[in-house]
Amino acid sequence: MREKINAALKAAHDGGDKRRAATLRLVQTAIRDRDEAARDSGRDGVSEAEILDILQRMVRQREESAREFEEGGQLDRAEQERVERDIIREFLPAQLDEAEMLAICEATVRDIDAHGLRDIGRCMSTLKERYPGKMDFVQASCLVKDLLKTNGTGPVPHDAARGDTNAER
Repeated sequence: MREKINAALKAAHDGGDKRRAATLRLVQTAIRDRDEAARDSGRDGVSEAEILDILQRMVRQREESAREFEEGGQLDRAEQERVERDIIREFLPAQLDEAEMLAICEATVRDIDAHGLRDIGRCMSTLKERYPGKMDFVQASCLVKDLLKTNGTGPVPHDAARGDTNAER
């Protein structure tokens, strides 16, 4: 992963793509910062899985910033954030769509015989182990939580998720 990023940065410099080069330098800096923190705690830097986590966080940050800029009427800044997001995404494995993620979460809940909210941690550990970098684990956590609220029988209906039940109406 590091070699891919370094090669892409070199290509961006050689091609004169300043936006791409600047974004890739930000990626390298984030990785280097985490490497230093890991070394300070006695480890040998960050693993490939941790690099994927860094990249996913950077993508989420750019998406959030783009939304905020758009809401604030700064469309040029929002577009700039989306361009950076797309550059960073190039280094992530293809992401599962929501339907695939739901099916995988349902299967995982069944596979590990999870029955309640206390099993969220086991489910998430299993998902992270089986699908590193291939899904948004924040979204997966919400899906697992909804599945476990209904004891693994399916997603919580929208009204039930808000606490509305027929008995309350």
